[in-house]
Amino acid sequence: MNSDRECFVYIVLPGETKPVTAGKLVIAENAADENIGRFVYGKSYLARPDAVPIDPVELMLSEKVYETAKMGGLFGAIRDASPDLWGRILIEKYLGCTDLQEMDYLLNSPDDRIGALCFGRQQLPTAPMLNYNSSLDLEQLQCAADAVVSADTAAGPMAQAEQLLLIGTSMGGARPKVVVSDRGALWVAKFTHPSDRYDMALAEHAMLMLARSCGINAAESRAVKVGKRNVLLVKRFDREKSEEGYLRHRMISALTVLRSDDNPLNRGKWSYLLIADELRRISAEPVKDLKELFRRLVFNALITNTDDHPRNHAFIADNAWRLSPAYDLVPFPMTSPSHRDLALICGSQGRLASSNNLISCCRRFMYEPDEAKQIVAEMACRISKNWLKTARRAGMSVQDCTAIQPAFVYPGFFT
Repeated sequence: MNSDRECFVYIVLPGETKPVTAGKLVIAENAADENIGRFVYGKSYLARPDAVPIDPVELMLSEKVYETAKMGGLFGAIRDASPDLWGRILIEKYLGCTDLQEMDYLLNSPDDRIGALCFGRQQLPTAPMLNYNSSLDLEQLQCAADAVVSADTAAGPMAQAEQLLLIGTSMGGARPKVVVSDRGALWVAKFTHPSDRYDMALAEHAMLMLARSCGINAAESRAVKVGKRNVLLVKRFDREKSEEGYLRHRMISALTVLRSDDNPLNRGKWSYLLIADELRRISAEPVKDLKELFRRLVFNALITNTDDHPRNHAFIADNAWRLSPAYDLVPFPMTSPSHRDLALICGSQGRLASSNNLISCCRRFMYEPDEAKQIVAEMACRISKNWLKTARRAGMSVQDCTAIQPAFVYPGFFT
């Protein structure tokens, strides 16, 4: 077997800060030239009294050999720990090559990816990274990100890509980002770009603030000025500071929970209703999480967050699995006043972002119709009254507020 197509999978166990070897991943081609991934837990790991499964859906603790043909031979939890589009761009520029395999991305990505997994060629893991850039380095990091984005060739600039790779992250999305240490915690710093239609950093910060005011458990955030541009800092909820370092919580996307992938042909599985069904099975607090998920889908519909795809919903675990805080909440102004769709099926009428459709399947989320109607009405009223002053409090300009205004409680929502 080609050594470039296999690696060891390490995991940081609950309450610990150093990884241990959990098992081995091998990706090989079959007779049809398909990439088939095989994973097996190590016997020594299975013998540990504190061993935990990598995820609650595909890779349960067992001596069996797990196999998948999805996503280039990657199991969902492993793909979640693989670099996002931005991380892949950095790796390609650093290596000067775009013809890479999934294993190349796994092995060349930074150690501080989401969740508790990491990967390597050696049977025993190396020591985790202990030093992080601080928020004081943001201007330098933003300049490096700008250089990577503006490069004319896929191979360069290598120096800036290497600098960002050392402190990069695989948190979801394509926008430039890095991890920084500040106020005793780790934060994902998301950079804006001069070509943005409006200040994306401040808009996302405002939506996270607005979500919290609507009773939603949203990630902590703040915005800082770097030069003439704003940077959004989102506190990482999969890390927890301890005296020995950072505790790492396991984390998987809803895409993994749905046993789906990014193939557009499989969008039939992209559904809040199916997430709710899986949540009943894996959550330690299913009723609480089901009601929380309903509030999120209502919020996304009311702010026209059409980027609510399954990678933008997640579950985390120390010892027990639960719904993660909400993140990546961004308004998308659209011209249609009568019809808007979410990325996920949200009711009996599919993806339609309307009040009637959201309420149609509310019992799947442990709400009776009258309760669901009240939640929708109250949240619509709160968002209508507060989105503008929340956006202004977040620092958005009048011009940018005008640009995003069509996203909120669009006219066709209640028809």
